[in-house]
Amino acid sequence: MAAGIYNFICEQGATFTRVINATDGAGDPIDLTGYTARMQVRRDMDATAALIELTTENGRISLGGETGEITLTIDADDTSDIPRPGVYDLELESDSGTVIRLLKGAFYLDSEVTR
Repeated sequence: MAAGIYNFICEQGATFTRVINATDGAGDPIDLTGYTARMQVRRDMDATAALIELTTENGRISLGGETGEITLTIDADDTSDIPRPGVYDLELESDSGTVIRLLKGAFYLDSEVTR
């Protein structure tokens, strides 16, 4: 299954929260029990350093098990520190090591004025 394309808009200096529902080809929720997830935002595809990283381990991604729900969260202090827009992908990894690249796209940054 090819990764879906979705472009995020993140408001700099505000809490970023997005809920994604992972479904299979029939539209049924993917059971995420036993999965971990990771997402990196980079300046471009060739950048060696991430602008920000979200994982289940660092608490910026939470998975809803049987519901297929994926919640991405970046607190306001951390969105303030993102220096520029970039690109991202979101991967899921099962406890058996199977990796699914679920989404990819642009990560736009709506710059804040009030600081």
